[in-house]
Amino acid sequence: MKKFFATLLAAIMIFAATEPATANAGMLISPKPADVVVYVSIVNGDIKLAQHAVTVKDIDNDGALTINDALYLAHEAKFNGGAAAGYGSAQSQWGLSLTKLWGVENGGSYGYYVNNASAMGLTDPVKNGDYVNAFVYTDTVAFSDSYAFFNENVVTGNTGKEIKLTLSAAGYDANWNPVTLPVANATITVDGVKTNYKTDADGKVTIKVASTGRHIVSAVSDSANLVPPVLVVTSSKDATPKTGDNSLRIVTLLSLIAVCGVVMSVYYGKKANER
Repeated sequence: MKKFFATLLAAIMIFAATEPATANAGMLISPKPADVVVYVSIVNGDIKLAQHAVTVKDIDNDGALTINDALYLAHEAKFNGGAAAGYGSAQSQWGLSLTKLWGVENGGSYGYYVNNASAMGLTDPVKNGDYVNAFVYTDTVAFSDSYAFFNENVVTGNTGKEIKLTLSAAGYDANWNPVTLPVANATITVDGVKTNYKTDADGKVTIKVASTGRHIVSAVSDSANLVPPVLVVTSSKDATPKTGDNSLRIVTLLSLIAVCGVVMSVYYGKKANER
């Protein structure tokens, strides 16, 4: 009996010594979430950051890739002085909340959207290819800032091609349900400069970008306090050969040489058979 109790006691001691280690080992080998790439835009009156590509890592070690991680890393990369100077978040009665955005501390008057849909909080997850747009309210009394967005986030193509856009704004109905409303009579801007393009009653407009390169297309309104929308247009020269181009002449010449080669091969092959 003594031997039995001694064996039982030894087993209990071994279990007590090893169980915490096993639990800790499990915690240590828990995989961190895989990095994703999202595109961050930040607005403070005007566009400060336009779709900057951010490789999101779990900066706050909460086991998830979130809006907070994306905004922190965007400031770390592009704000003068990094995230320490330009970004802040802290726990509040509403959970993790913004305390500073692009260097502005205004008591918490900020907004942020993912893929043009209002987010519930900074801890909302982000996934690969998401567009994260954050802004500072310019009206901290009536909060009249209206989040605006185009039907496109990115457009690529040849310089001068027509781009059909629809400008909308986030709003609420009489029961405070979120709705999307067209933005009429807004002026389109390209790289911060007003153009002659204006949206119609349905928020629609067709524009052209005249020069090559990366351009930021946005909009302003005389009748609404719009949060400037962000559209990146990357245009390039049309590479299609035109009549009279050297490229077309070279292609034609090479084709003729190839045809001549085939004809000569057939001709001399026939001569060889006749012999």
